Amino acid sequence: MSDKLVIVESPAKAKTIEKYLGKGYTVIASIGHVRDLPKQESAIDIANDYLPNYIVMPGKERVISDLRAAARKASAVYMATDPDREGEAIAWHIVESISVPRKTPIHRVTFTEITPNAVRAAMEHPRSIDMDLVNAQQARRIVDRLVGYGLSRVLWNRVRRGLSGGRVQSVAVRLVVEREREIQAFVKQEYWSIEADLLKQKDKATPFRGNLIEVDGKKIEKFYVADEAHAGRIVADLQHAQWRVQSIERKDKKRNAPPPFITSTLQQEASRKLGFSAKKTMMVAQQLYEGIDIGGSEGAVGLITYMRTDSVNVAKDAQDEARAYISATYGADAIPTKPNTYTTKAKGAQEAHEAIRPTLAARNPSDIRGKMNHDQARLYDLIWKRFIASQMAPAVFDSQTVDIAAGTVLPADQATKGPYTFRATGSVLKVPGFLAVYNVGLDDGEEDEDKERRLTVLAIAEALALHLLSPLQHFTEPPPRYSDATLIKELERLGIGRPSTYSTITATIVDRKYVEVAAGRYIPTTLGEKVNDLLVEDFDKIVDYPYTSLLEDRLDLVAEGHEKWLAVVDEYYKVFLVALEHARKERVDTVTALPCPKCDAGMLMVKFGSQGEFVGCTRYPDCSFTSDFVRTDGAIVLKTIDTAPMPDVECPTCKGPMMVRRGRFGNFLACMGYPSCKGTLRLDKTGKPVAPPEPTGITCPKCSAHELLKRKGAFGRPFYGCSGYPNCDYIVNDLAEVATYDPAVEAAKPPRRGAAAARASAARNAAAAKPKRSTATPKSAKSTKRAAATPAKKPATKRTSTSATPAKSAGTKRASVASTKTSTSVRTKKSATPRAVAPAVRKTAATSPRSVDREVE
Repeated sequence: MSDKLVIVESPAKAKTIEKYLGKGYTVIASIGHVRDLPKQESAIDIANDYLPNYIVMPGKERVISDLRAAARKASAVYMATDPDREGEAIAWHIVESISVPRKTPIHRVTFTEITPNAVRAAMEHPRSIDMDLVNAQQARRIVDRLVGYGLSRVLWNRVRRGLSGGRVQSVAVRLVVEREREIQAFVKQEYWSIEADLLKQKDKATPFRGNLIEVDGKKIEKFYVADEAHAGRIVADLQHAQWRVQSIERKDKKRNAPPPFITSTLQQEASRKLGFSAKKTMMVAQQLYEGIDIGGSEGAVGLITYMRTDSVNVAKDAQDEARAYISATYGADAIPTKPNTYTTKAKGAQEAHEAIRPTLAARNPSDIRGKMNHDQARLYDLIWKRFIASQMAPAVFDSQTVDIAAGTVLPADQATKGPYTFRATGSVLKVPGFLAVYNVGLDDGEEDEDKERRLTVLAIAEALALHLLSPLQHFTEPPPRYSDATLIKELERLGIGRPSTYSTITATIVDRKYVEVAAGRYIPTTLGEKVNDLLVEDFDKIVDYPYTSLLEDRLDLVAEGHEKWLAVVDEYYKVFLVALEHARKERVDTVTALPCPKCDAGMLMVKFGSQGEFVGCTRYPDCSFTSDFVRTDGAIVLKTIDTAPMPDVECPTCKGPMMVRRGRFGNFLACMGYPSCKGTLRLDKTGKPVAPPEPTGITCPKCSAHELLKRKGAFGRPFYGCSGYPNCDYIVNDLAEVATYDPAVEAAKPPRRGAAAARASAARNAAAAKPKRSTATPKSAKSTKRAAATPAKKPATKRTSTSATPAKSAGTKRASVASTKTSTSVRTKKSATPRAVAPAVRKTAATSPRSVDREVE
C-alpha cells in the first residue's frame, strides 16, 4: 500500500513529525507559502470582485513539483500546517497547486503541540480545509495590498521614491510619533513631598519612614505642596512637633498568579527580562515549537505549544500534569484547591487554541539546558516558569499600615487627628505561592506594590522621636518612549494587529527608517514624522485607531463564518479610495534652524535619499553642501569631523577640513571643499579614518610608469602596490622583492584573484567562448523562420480558478468546484474536473517595469 503523505511548512517540523508517525507515512515540507500575489499592481482585479491573481512564488517550482509527485503516489494527503489562518491558507494554496488525484482523499489536521500523542490524536480526527479561515486570510492580504500600494504611490509623489505605506504599519508609526510629540510638548510641574524618618523612643537604632498624607484631617493631593516656600513652612511647623502612633491596620494581602503566556505577553516579557526583540522572540519560540533534539530515546521533540495565540486556555491534561509536578516539588500547599483558570482579554481571541506552555510540565529547564543554545534555554526557562507559576497558589503578604499624628500640640483624645498625618507602610512575604517560581517584569513607571518593606513593631498611642525631616522636590515626567514591549502592549490594547503580525509590525517600521531604536526605545525619524503627518491629514480614517481595530474585528467574523470576505474588502476599499483620490500632490521638505556651514547664506533642510536622512542647503544647486546628522535630545547635530570621536583629519589632497558622508558601502570622510576637491578617506570598523597610502618614491618594476604606495591590508599588515592599479596589479609585501623582479618569472605565476578579478576573468572567458554570429543564414535558421510564420501551439498550463466567494464545505473532504480559470506557472496535465476550494484566482498580467512591491501590513 502507498504511504500517506503529510505536508507541513518547515523541514524541522517535518523531521520531528515523521519520527512520531513512523512507517507508512511520508512527511514533506513546503518551506512556507508556495503561492502569493505577484508584485505588480495588477495582482488584484478590483472590477471583477477583487479577484486575486495568485502565482507560484519564485523558487517554489521545484517544491511544488516534488509535492505533486509525492501526492500522485500517496494513498491519502494530510495537510498539517500551522493551526491558524495563515496555516489554513498555506494548506489551501498547496492543495490548489499540486493537482492531487481525484480519488485521493485530502485531510486537514491541526495540533497545538508537536508531541507523539498530539500528532497521533490529530491524525485520528481529520477535517476538511476551513474556507472561512482561508477567506479571512485572503481578505487581509487583499486589503493590505490595495492600501499598501495606494499609500506608497502618494508617498512617492509627496516625499520621495521608494517609500512604503501600510495599513497597520502606519498606525504603529502614528503611535510612536504622537508619543514623541507628547514628550516634546510636555511641561513639567513642580511638587514637593515631606518625608519623616522616625524612631521608637526606647529603641532608636532602626528608623522607619512615613510620608505626609493629611493636613488638618483632609487628604492632600499630589500638588498640594507646590513649591519650596510651602514645603519650608510645613517643615518649620514640624521641627518641634510631637509624634504619636494614631492607628495600625494589619491584614493579609493576596497576589494572584499571572496567566500563562499568549503571543503578545511573551513578546513583552521577553523584551523586559531577556532584551529580545519581538522578532527574535518569535524566531526562537518557533525553534522550540518545531522540535529540539534533547537526546535519549525522545530525540527531537517540540518543547512548547504553538506560539501564535491569543488564548489563555490550558488543556485539562496539562493542568493536571502541572499540579502534580508542583505538589511533588513545592508541596501540596503550593497548589490551589481548584485549578486556576483565566479569561482571555484580547479582542477576537480564538478560544479553541491554547496558551503558550511547555509540552511537558515535568521537563525542568535545568534538566535540558545543555541541549539548547543560549537563547533557546533562556526563552524556554521563561515560558516554563510562567506556566508553572500560573497553576500555583497566590502569594500572601503580611501588610501593615501605620498612621502617625504630628503637631506642636496633639489632642489628648487618641481618636482625634493631629494637624499633620504621616503614613508608614510595610509588607512582608508570608506565603510565597507562585513567587517561589516566577515574578512578573515591570514596565517604566510601574512599581511593585508588594515589594517587601519590614516595619518596626509599634503600638497605638506610642510616642515616637523624629530622626530626620526631609522636604523633597519632584517634577512630573513625560510619558516614556515606547519599547518593543510597551508598543506591542498598546497595539493589543487598541485591538490592532493579531498574534501573527506583532513582530512584523515592529520590525517593519524600523526597517523602513520611520523610527529608530535608541537604548531600546522607539524614536520617530524626520521621515517618519513627515510620512505620519501626510497620512493623518489625507488618510485620517485609514490610520484611525478604532477604524483599524474594526477591520480586525470584521476579519474575525469572516473567520467565524459570520461575514462575507468580499463585503468586508469592498466596504473598506471604497472608504480608502475616497481618501486616495483627494490626496494632495505637493512635496515639502523640512527646513531646520541651522545655517549652512559652507555658504552661510542658506539654511539646512532635512531631505531623504536612498541611504536615509541627510541635510542639504536650501540654496542648492548654488550651494552643494550636504551632511549626515544625528539627533541629540531632539536637536540636529551634523556628523562632521568635529562631532566624531577622532582627532582632526586633514584632506589628503588639499589639507582642508573633512566631514563624514554616507555612500553605497557605508560612511567615509570627504573633503568639505567638494566638488572643487574630491579628496576622500576610508573609515575603519571603529569609525576612525584609515591613513591614506604613503608614497615610497620607488617606481613600479612591472609597468615602470607609476610609483609604489605603502598600504595597510585587512589585518593591519602593510603591503606595497602600484599606484596605477587596476591597470597594473603589481604587489609585494617587502620592498626588497622589487630589486629581484623578473618579468619572465612573474609571467609564469598564476594571476592574483580577488573577487572582482575572478568575476572579470570569468566574464572575459565567457565572451571569448561565445561563437561569433555568422553573416550567412543556415538552413536550419531558414526553417525556423518559415515555421515562425505559423503561430506555435502554446503548451498546456494548469488553469485552476475558483469563485470569488466560495462556500464552506460541509463534511466533505474537499470544497465544491466553482470554475476553471486560475493560472500558475506550473505545467501539468489538466484534470477533467478541477478541484476548487475557494478564493478566486486567475492568470497574472504582465509585469509593469515601474511597479514595485511596496505594501506592508
